Amino acid sequence: MQDPMPEPAPSRDRPPMRDPEAPRRVTLLELFFDLVYVVTLALISRGLIEQLDWHRAGQALIMLAAMWWTWAITTLVTDLYDPERREIKLLVAAVMFGALLMTTAIPEAFGARGLVFAGTYVAIHLGRGLFLMPTVRGHRQTQRRAARIFLWFAVSAVPWITGAFVSGDGRMALWALALAIDYTGFRLAYPVPGLGVVPDSQRNVTAEHLSERYQQFFIIALGDAILTIGTMFSLEHSEAENIAAFAIAFTTTLLLWRVYVHKSGELLPLAIASARDPSKFLNTAPYTHLLMVAGVVTTAAGFDLVLHKPEGSTPPAWVAVILGGPTLFLLGRAAFEYEVFSRVSLSRPGGLLALLTAAPAALFLPPVFAALAAMLVLFGVALADRRRSRGKPPEAPSPPH
Repeated sequence: MQDPMPEPAPSRDRPPMRDPEAPRRVTLLELFFDLVYVVTLALISRGLIEQLDWHRAGQALIMLAAMWWTWAITTLVTDLYDPERREIKLLVAAVMFGALLMTTAIPEAFGARGLVFAGTYVAIHLGRGLFLMPTVRGHRQTQRRAARIFLWFAVSAVPWITGAFVSGDGRMALWALALAIDYTGFRLAYPVPGLGVVPDSQRNVTAEHLSERYQQFFIIALGDAILTIGTMFSLEHSEAENIAAFAIAFTTTLLLWRVYVHKSGELLPLAIASARDPSKFLNTAPYTHLLMVAGVVTTAAGFDLVLHKPEGSTPPAWVAVILGGPTLFLLGRAAFEYEVFSRVSLSRPGGLLALLTAAPAALFLPPVFAALAAMLVLFGVALADRRRSRGKPPEAPSPPH
């Protein structure tokens, strides 16, 4: 008699990598993890207008970039590893705890709680590496990938922690340097002497999963705008002014969603799947979406200003926020379009030019009219997109050059 076939090893003995044949839909745990960022974005957009100047804007950008990077790297972990495995579930839950702790420190991140914010960020990224390296010890290449990433985050940990012990511009400079190290390491595929870079074969992405995750986070950013509209609407001013500001803010949010999803947002999964080198999207998507998310968060801060005081003159700082949010969004959206179609529609630079042209006039108008100008520009971009695609066959995405 033939010996019976050996039974497969228990799942706990196998490294927690994804099965290439398994579906890669987003799990409920990943959606649960995203809930932290509803609070994160709300605190950043509210904090931006508490002391409205370029210094505060720089602080908000650093906090947003740090929180975004924690989300982006966690998303890649759930793309590369099996999120249904107990080890990965525990890892995601631990990162969620850390991200929420960082979120609680946002209001005082550049004050008394700087060490909590920076220390938790470092603990998340170094702790992930210390967890994954022994977990995947049976796969040498995967372990080396985790080691490369760990070493880069270990380098950036120095300015992160050092910055927590200084104040003012020194903290901003050191944390900006730390973020530059983190973002550059990812873009360069984490080169390490003796280990080289992460091979392209280990930087492949899953179109269905990764695109859905980025789309979901953009919706969370729009949720911050909706939250601002709902919580800041009041009847302190005349009802006509309040209703007008409310309608403009809501319509602007709707247009941000429309401009994002039109073609590029809808075709992102197909664009990644059809690319000759899917890792190119991995190299660019975190940056383009960060720019768009920053635009939405800034736009939400502008809603807060307009709904609070729709009448009177518009200070220059207010104009920078009200028109700057859509400007950042369109910049990111243009890069996103190039990412998917290898070209940029004229409506993107046209919209940017219109926003720049409207800025001087907005200084002499009430805030509600500055918000109206931003809404009309986005409406024009959406209308141009609609006209360009009307009556034409669906456009196929093309890999970036």
